[in-house]
Amino acid sequence: MSISIIDTHQHLVYADRWPYSWTDDVPALAEKNFHYSDYLFAIEGTGIAASVFMETSPDDPHWHQETRFVDELRRDSETLVQGVIANCRPENDGFEAYLDSISGCGISGLRRILHVAPEGTAESPHFIPNLNLLAARGWAFDLCVFEKQLPLAERLARACPGVQFVLDHCGVPDIPSGDFNSWARGIRELAKTDNVVCKISGVLAYCSEGQATTETVRPYVEHCIESFGWDRVVWGSDWPVVTMTSSLQNWVAATCEIIAAEDTSNQAKLLHRNAERIYKLQPLSS
Repeated sequence: MSISIIDTHQHLVYADRWPYSWTDDVPALAEKNFHYSDYLFAIEGTGIAASVFMETSPDDPHWHQETRFVDELRRDSETLVQGVIANCRPENDGFEAYLDSISGCGISGLRRILHVAPEGTAESPHFIPNLNLLAARGWAFDLCVFEKQLPLAERLARACPGVQFVLDHCGVPDIPSGDFNSWARGIRELAKTDNVVCKISGVLAYCSEGQATTETVRPYVEHCIESFGWDRVVWGSDWPVVTMTSSLQNWVAATCEIIAAEDTSNQAKLLHRNAERIYKLQPLSS
C-alpha cells in the first residue's frame, strides 16, 4: 500500500489492569490482553502510520483511568497514537467539569456507545446541551449506534450543528440478515446531515462466521462512500474487535481492493487526509 493510513479506531485492552465486562460474551476477546505492543505487531506491513485511540469501555470507574493511561502512551515520542477519543457520560450533570479534567490529554473526540446505554439515555435533558459544549473545543463525537438508531443519530446531529459527528462502523449493518435495503435507506438519510461523517470500520466483525470476505462487505463500504462522499469518510481498523471474524491485515487488504479503482487523491482522503482534518491530527507526509 503506497498511501499511508491513519487508523481512527484503535482499541487497546489491558485486562491485566481493568475489567471489561462487555467482553464476557465474546470468547475471542474475554480476559485477554491486547496491548500497544500487540497492535504494533498486528499492523506490520499494512501501511498504518498513525492512530487515534478509541475508548475501550473498561468498567466504571476505570474508563477515567484509561484516558490518562493512553495519554501517557501518546506522549511517548515513538508512539503512533496521535489522538485520544475518550469515554464520556453526556447524560450526566457536571459534564463541563469532566471536559476540563481531560483537556490536556490529547483529546480528539468523545464517545458514548448508545446501543448499549440504558433506554432513553440520549433523551436526558443534559445530553444535547452537553454535546453542544464540544463545538467550542473542536472535539468530535463518535456515534456508535445500531441500524435502528440511525434516526436518533440524525436527531442528535441536527440538534448540535456546530459539533462534528462521526458515525462508527458504517452504522452497524445487520449483515447476517441480508437486509441491505433498510440499512441503506437509513445511511442515505443520515448522510444528508452535513456535520456527520462516516467511519469505514467494523463491518468484518459484524459478519457471521465464514462470511467475512471482501465481497460480503463491499456493498456496505461502497454505499457509505457513495452516500457521504469522499470528503466525509475516514478509516478505522476496529482492532482487536476485527479479530472476532478476521484480522487487521485482511481488513486493510479488503479496503484497498474495494477502493483500488478510485484515483489516489480520493483514496488518500479516506485513508488519512480526512482524519487529519476531522480529528485535528498532524498531517502525514503521503
